[in-house]
Parts: sequence; C-alpha cells; structure tokens
Amino acid sequence: MRVVRARYEGGVLKPLEPLDLKEGEEVEIGIRGEARALFGVIRRRRPDADFEELDKVIEEIESEGVL
Repeated sequence: MRVVRARYEGGVLKPLEPLDLKEGEEVEIGIRGEARALFGVIRRRRPDADFEELDKVIEEIESEGVL
C-alpha cells in the first residue's frame, strides 16, 4: 500500500505528488481526517509515541471502531 497526500479543491482530490498510474486506472481511496484531531487519544494510548508511529496508532483506533 502507498499513502499519497492530496488536496480537495473544486470537488476534486488533487495529489500533491506525481502518481505512477495509467489513464483511466481505478484506485481505492481511504480518507482520514487530520491527525491533530486524534492527538488527545494518541497521547493517552502512547504518551511517548513519535510521529512515525502515528499511522499505526490511528489504524488501531479505526479498527476498534472509535472513529
């Protein structure tokens, strides 16, 4: 799996980096809110977590149905 940051403008998601995709190729997109909104939850679960661990913690929280 590859994570790509994108910006939503004018009703369209625009990737912030080039994508290696063929014209017309379909992909699945998962949308995750700002990580800052989860800061309190993450601090309670992992007070010593660094930002490299952020994705893993968010996935754990999502899998538990908290979000």
